[in-house]
Amino acid sequence: MSLLSSTGAHTRLGRRSLLGLGAALTGSLALGPKQGNAEPSPASPPADAPWSQSIGPGVVDRPYGRPADTEAGVIRRNVPWLTAGTESSISFSPLQDLHGIITPNGLFFERYHAGRPDVDPEQHRLMIHGLVERPLLLSMKDIVRFPSVTRIHFIECPANGGMEWRAAQLNSLQFNHGMISCAEWTGVRLSTLLEEVGIKKEAKWVMVEGADGAHMNRSLPLDKCLDDCLVVYAQNGEALRPEQGYPLRLVVPGWEGNVSIKWLRRIKLGDKPWHSREETSKYTDLMPDGTSRGFTWLIDAKSVITFPCPEKPLDRPGLYEIRGLAWTGNGKVKRVDVSTDGGVNWQSARLHEPVLSKALTKFTIPWRWDGAPALLESRVIDETGYVQPTIAQLRKQRGTNSVYHNNSIQTWQVKGDGSVFDVQLG
Repeated sequence: MSLLSSTGAHTRLGRRSLLGLGAALTGSLALGPKQGNAEPSPASPPADAPWSQSIGPGVVDRPYGRPADTEAGVIRRNVPWLTAGTESSISFSPLQDLHGIITPNGLFFERYHAGRPDVDPEQHRLMIHGLVERPLLLSMKDIVRFPSVTRIHFIECPANGGMEWRAAQLNSLQFNHGMISCAEWTGVRLSTLLEEVGIKKEAKWVMVEGADGAHMNRSLPLDKCLDDCLVVYAQNGEALRPEQGYPLRLVVPGWEGNVSIKWLRRIKLGDKPWHSREETSKYTDLMPDGTSRGFTWLIDAKSVITFPCPEKPLDRPGLYEIRGLAWTGNGKVKRVDVSTDGGVNWQSARLHEPVLSKALTKFTIPWRWDGAPALLESRVIDETGYVQPTIAQLRKQRGTNSVYHNNSIQTWQVKGDGSVFDVQLG
C-alpha cells in the first residue's frame, strides 16, 4: 500500500491561501506545551470566577442573539483561488465545529452563480406555466396559505470533494467536505402546486428557474417533482436567509444541490429537458474517453470522519470518540464502518438517532489511541446495499477528469504527535 500525501500539493494553494489556511488552523494544530508561564488554574470549581460576581446584560440586550465571542472562528470560509471571484463561488461549512445533523443557518454553505440577490418578498412572484391547464402567478402570501410540510434533508454541491479527484489537495475537513449542510425545511409540496395548475398529459419535464442575476435554471423529471420536492420558505424554524434563497427556494431531496434552485421565480412544464448551460457545459461528469455523463442528479452514499481531522488533532494518547457524518440520496444510512488501519480491519460504528431519509446521520465509535500512527477511514452502506467506494475504485470507472460526484472514502493520517493530514491510499 502506497501513501500519497497532500504535503506536496500544498504548493498549489498559493502563498495567500496558505497564509489564510494557516491562520485558521494555527490554534488547533499547536500541539506542543505552552511557552512561558504554566497554564493557569481553572477559575471554577472551586474558585468563584469574575463572571459569577456581577450582574450581566438583561433580556433583548441582543435582540436576535449571536454565538459566544470565543466561537468567532466558527464561520464559513472560501478558497480564494478556486474561482475568479466571489459572485460565482462557494463557501464551505465548518463541519469540524458542528455537533449534530442540523447545520445552523449562519453556517449553511453558500453557492452563488451571480452573487446574492436582495429580493423584496412583497414583489416576488412564482409563475407556474407551460404544459398546464391553469397557469398561475403566486405571491408569497398565496404560497404560505397552502398546506405546509416540514422535513429534514441535506443539500450537497456535486463538486464537494471535487479537488481530490487527482490527488489529496487541501489539508482540511472544511475545504474537502464543507459543501454539504442539513436543515429542517418548511414549505409546500411541489406536487400540491402542480395539482393546482393541472398537468397536461404530455408533460414529462419541469424547468425551475431562480431570480438571481444568472437566472440559474435546471431541468427535472416530472416524476421526481411529484415525489418529494418541496417549495420552501423557512429553514430551521425561521424564514429563509437571503444566501439560502429568501423568500422562496426549491429543495430536491437526495439530488445534487444545484437543482434545489434558490430565489425560485418560475416553474415551467414541458415534454423534454431544456439542456441549459448548467446541464450541458456545467454539472456533467467528464469521463476518460472525453464523453460526459449528463443528468447525474443522485447523491450516492458518502461519509467522513469529523473528529479527529486536520483542524481537530489529538493532543495526547488516551480514550477518544471518533465522530463523523454519513448520508445518501438513496434514502437512509444502514451502517457505517470505521477503520483505524487504512481499511484492513473494520468495526461498525453507532448510528445516532434520528436516522432519517436523505438527511445527515451522525456516527461515533470509541477509540483508545496508543500514540502510534494511524489511518482513519469511514465507509457507509445505505439501505439499498450500496457501499461507499475507495478513490481507486472511482478512478477505475471514471478517470480523473471529473469535478463532480466524488463520494470516495476519506483517509486521515494521524501522526505520532497527534497531527492529522489528508492523504490518499493507492
